[in-house]
Amino acid sequence: MGRLITAHGVVETPAFMPVGTQGSVKCMSPDEMTLLGAQILLGNSYHLNLRPGLEAIRKTGGLHRFMGWRGPILTDSGGFQVFSLAKLRVVRDAGVEFQSHIDGAPCFLGPKEAMNIQDVLGSDIWMVLDECPPWPCEEPRMRDAVERSIRWARECKQFKAERAARDDGPSSPSRKSLIFGIVQGGAHARLRRECAERLAEIGFDGYAIGGVSVGEPESEMLKAVEVSAPFLPADKPRYAMGLGTPRQLVEMVARGVDMFDCVLPTRVARNGVAYTRAGYLHVSAGRYKEDPLPIEDGCGCYACKNFSRAYIRHLLNAGEILGLRLMSWHNLHFYLELMRQIRAAIRDGRFGAFRRDFVAHYREPNDLAN
Repeated sequence: MGRLITAHGVVETPAFMPVGTQGSVKCMSPDEMTLLGAQILLGNSYHLNLRPGLEAIRKTGGLHRFMGWRGPILTDSGGFQVFSLAKLRVVRDAGVEFQSHIDGAPCFLGPKEAMNIQDVLGSDIWMVLDECPPWPCEEPRMRDAVERSIRWARECKQFKAERAARDDGPSSPSRKSLIFGIVQGGAHARLRRECAERLAEIGFDGYAIGGVSVGEPESEMLKAVEVSAPFLPADKPRYAMGLGTPRQLVEMVARGVDMFDCVLPTRVARNGVAYTRAGYLHVSAGRYKEDPLPIEDGCGCYACKNFSRAYIRHLLNAGEILGLRLMSWHNLHFYLELMRQIRAAIRDGRFGAFRRDFVAHYREPNDLAN
């Protein structure tokens, strides 16, 4: 276990960060996220910069006030969009030239721009700009991306330090915020180790393991974490970006990871799928039309304490928004409760047994009959 101190509160790790790309966790209000026990949310500076734009957020008091969230916020730099919007961008040594996915307007994102956006947003944790190539990627091409990412990371840290020196007062966002470096290297263990060690030499408040969950098999994903984490400072948080399923989270904690984010809890909820200790449950399936049981027996979430599978299935099939909200509530509760259980197991010295029991009973979709 660890404690990450931010300007808007302490985050106990291992921790899961629900994703609020557009300044909102889909289907959920900030107060509901507080009730669920979310410690920290994730926002995306690329998307927020395009819509609603920095001036709208600046004039309403920063991202915390804009979205009505009192706790810590981590913002991605936009580096993942270098991967996900590959058809709309060109990577240069100075940064990335984009076409907006909204209206096609040209925009540029370099280290200075990424830091300035996050400064205006006022997030608690800033991520450096990095280049995230797709999988698979040959070593020469990946080395170029690693070198560029390290150079950008150094520039990001320098820009943040210069901004903090210019800002008046100890309460300015650039003085209070933390900055995380991002390890790249794809499936190449030597490059990942080199990237991790060079980032550690630069010195950051935390370190992310990037370039995972970009199309590679799960075994490659786990290997990427295994060859990165040991070379990152043990006294700084380690963050696996964009991960993952419940089983993957448990396995990543076993490999030394402290922080996670993933869109899966709300995404699969919108498709009628719930997480349980046994694996996926397709609540929208016909077999649950008259089922009086909750989504999961023993679950303490609002959906399970008050509604049956039959009712939630009815809402989903009728297109009622409440169905999406109840499913999202359950899945987010499942992830956050899983993190609470992991922290308790680590504290009590029984994480190994917890891991074995969880993996033995949790089944991935291909294993499920429903």
